[in-house]
Amino acid sequence: MDPQEIDLTVPFGPLTLPNPLTTASGCAGYGRELAKFVPLDELGSVTTKTIMPYARSGLATPRMAETPSGMLNAIGLQGPGVAAFVRHELPWLAERGARVLVSVAGERLEEYAEVAEQLNGQPGVIGLELNISCPNVADRGQVFACNPATSYDVVRAVREVTDAALPVYAKLSPDVTSITEIAAACVSAGADGLSMINTSLGMAIDLDTLRPALAGGTGGLSGPAVRPIAVRCVHQVYAAMAAGRIPEVPIIGMGGIRTGRDALEFALAGAGGLAVGTTLFNDPAAPLRILDELRSELAARGFAKFTDVVGLAHRTPSR
Repeated sequence: MDPQEIDLTVPFGPLTLPNPLTTASGCAGYGRELAKFVPLDELGSVTTKTIMPYARSGLATPRMAETPSGMLNAIGLQGPGVAAFVRHELPWLAERGARVLVSVAGERLEEYAEVAEQLNGQPGVIGLELNISCPNVADRGQVFACNPATSYDVVRAVREVTDAALPVYAKLSPDVTSITEIAAACVSAGADGLSMINTSLGMAIDLDTLRPALAGGTGGLSGPAVRPIAVRCVHQVYAAMAAGRIPEVPIIGMGGIRTGRDALEFALAGAGGLAVGTTLFNDPAAPLRILDELRSELAARGFAKFTDVVGLAHRTPSR
């Protein structure tokens, strides 16, 4: 089978995207840097850096540190605020044909709703990703995804002010006792899909200064080091959906995807969407390479369509 004949199209709300690949929020800014290496319209979608109602400077430096097979970051949701984003970034993205999934956050329910409402009807916006799970906040009480009730409340508040046709995805944290319980709360509140996973809270100590490597002490761990955790989370939630414990919704899988093989592993676990993040920092052209490798992996196994492998690891093998 010719890999170039593989059908990578995937559904996304009312749309059909050309492929399942997007960027992980925070790893490609608002697309300007990435566009130097990858035509943005060749990606299934572009997920933006998280947007809040107001401009935010983020946490003190140093706020990034390398770790074995990964990276710690404590950026602190730095950004220009939703008004500047709508005025300066969205038109630029729309001109390049990018299909934009906007990451949204706030310190209170009302702030999530405020940002979401301002994104209704904006050109190029195909969905919202609710960042309810960022570990890089001074107040751990702001990590709404650590509690089913607060997760429900955020999703519900956003769903009430957004266009019914605009998909809303909830981004979940791995740092919970039961990710299926959080997923169920988000879906019952009206989430159209789930993104898994956000970074996991970690720390590194600088042996020269004898102090934490990050100014804020802790940070979010990403990269290949978290991939087995991310695959486990996707697999658990998809299994709960298959068993009828959670209504079935699409999953965007992320966490250490560097190759087509990594992408295929997430798809087999149940992810119909795939986000590339940390690897962009050293290989910004990675998305198109990963898509080509994914086509080859599918062709080598006799699959003509990407959607045919989503969740395949859950099915009973034929004898």
